[in-house]
Amino acid sequence: MQSPIRTRRDNGILEVIIDRPKANAIDLATSREMGLIFRDFRDDPDLRVAIVSGAGEKFFSAGWDLKAAAAGDAVDGDYGVGGFGGLQELRDLNKPVICAVNGICCGGGLEIALSADLIIAVEHATFALPEIRSGTVADAASIKLPKRIPYHIAMDMLLTGRWLDVAEAHRWGFVNEIVAADRLMDRAWELARLLESGPPLVYAAIKEIVREAEGTTFQTAMNKITKRQFATVDALYSSEDQLEGARAFAEKRSPIWKGK
Repeated sequence: MQSPIRTRRDNGILEVIIDRPKANAIDLATSREMGLIFRDFRDDPDLRVAIVSGAGEKFFSAGWDLKAAAAGDAVDGDYGVGGFGGLQELRDLNKPVICAVNGICCGGGLEIALSADLIIAVEHATFALPEIRSGTVADAASIKLPKRIPYHIAMDMLLTGRWLDVAEAHRWGFVNEIVAADRLMDRAWELARLLESGPPLVYAAIKEIVREAEGTTFQTAMNKITKRQFATVDALYSSEDQLEGARAFAEKRSPIWKGK
């Protein structure tokens, strides 16, 4: 039986493609497989950046597989490591993730996209949280979306389930870039190559600081940084890469990052 998730690895980049025709919807088994993939990405020191996208040109992902739910998959069942889709609850994921939205991105599909650090999308991409119409709650989106875009726009999406085209999604700031369909994956890989060439320990510190700061005050977060109470910051400040960055700047050359 063919896996619903296709992966490709090239040096420090991992590409993850959701391939479950027709809508790339995610059932419990698929979610658990994605969780293992992203867990292994997190834990592999040789991998630095991930790209997640969908197969085909119509759907990135329709999110939770309602047909599987009707057949017995429990909405509160075992989604596996990292929760639904493997990303949104994965602890200590301190590496950049790029989401390349190739079409319809709704429900849990949008929640997966919101779990990425950068979102690029094709010109025909559309976005929605239609859970309200099926009598359920977009739980992760209810937490994340009002922190990503203006409150009233987020509530409009959550309370009405209305669709946004890619231009509006870009205007509200949760899509970084709009690209032609035939350029989507090329552009995703360009961004991934750029990030792959950067300092992994700095990326890790950025992601931990941003994640932890969401739930605390500015000064508390700053105090934790200066006291080296973030594990990633402590590792960075004690690293060879920290010295390499300073030396490369002084010597007017490109740094060579070792991730240690």
